[in-house]
Amino acid sequence: MSASALKDLNISQSADLEKGKDNSVKSCIAKPVVNGNNKCANKEGNAPSAFPDAVTNGNEAANVDVEYIDSENLVDLPDVDATLSTLIKRLDSKDWVMTCEALNNVRQLSIYHKEKLQELLEPLVPLVVKSVKNPRSAVCKTALMTCADIFKAYGDLMVESIDPLLVQLFLKASQDKRFVCEAAEAALISMTSWISPSLLLPRMQPYLKNRNPRIRAKASVCFSKSVPRLDTEGIKEFGMVKLIQIAATQLSDQLPESREAARNLALELQLFYEKSQASTSGENGGELSASPDTESWEAFCQSKLSALSAQAILRVTSTAPKEGATVGVTSAPKEGATVGC
Repeated sequence: MSASALKDLNISQSADLEKGKDNSVKSCIAKPVVNGNNKCANKEGNAPSAFPDAVTNGNEAANVDVEYIDSENLVDLPDVDATLSTLIKRLDSKDWVMTCEALNNVRQLSIYHKEKLQELLEPLVPLVVKSVKNPRSAVCKTALMTCADIFKAYGDLMVESIDPLLVQLFLKASQDKRFVCEAAEAALISMTSWISPSLLLPRMQPYLKNRNPRIRAKASVCFSKSVPRLDTEGIKEFGMVKLIQIAATQLSDQLPESREAARNLALELQLFYEKSQASTSGENGGELSASPDTESWEAFCQSKLSALSAQAILRVTSTAPKEGATVGVTSAPKEGATVGC
């Protein structure tokens, strides 16, 4: 090969190499970094994402800081009517930041202007449910905080619209994301604190048989925490037999959380039963053990449950201490009281 031909070949290869480098760099800049494995990303680490609202590789792009404000630190709105006029539209916005702002407005309204907000509850609750289901954690947590506030503000008025919320609250309370889980737990505590147990228990009962064990577990815990808030008439109305059968069923659940809730429920029911029997005996003759109508806790369980279920309940109630059990709390707890779902 002549020297002239060799020189032309080297020039051609050098040009191709430079062209290849240019294309490589352009390709790297043009493609968004999704999995964090793009080596060129190190040079553009502080550049804004081409898709700021996208969830990449299971992690959210944190371009906007969302402030989670505790209920006691929320202040009143400067223009209530203007806020209300756009509230539903903003709750349904595709702009997640706007949605978070609208959710916080709901919280403010529920605290300072709950009578005005009450008129919007019917269209508002489904949008709150939608936000709870949102894959973006900031929206989800803000929506869960909103649930806690509207449960406290409206109490029993929430019962008719609570069904779509329940399954989401149970699911979020069993999530792996701790800060979402904690917000869901707080919402469940608010729910069981401010909604009458006589209205709430029938709503929660179907979830005790849900196919998802995590939903069953959270439902069991909330159910067991609501029963002690019933008074004597409330327990009789719901059905003592039904309650002890529920406790017996949950004792054999696959998750420890469900079983522990069932043990607590069984202890509450035993305490209630023994108190009611003692009260009946006292009214009849003054001697707690003298009345022929008095039936022991053991006899009651054996007469209302299968042999195996009765044995399981009696094993729990004969060995566990009863000092912590409380029955007959009829009023909603004071602000700050914990129920602990």
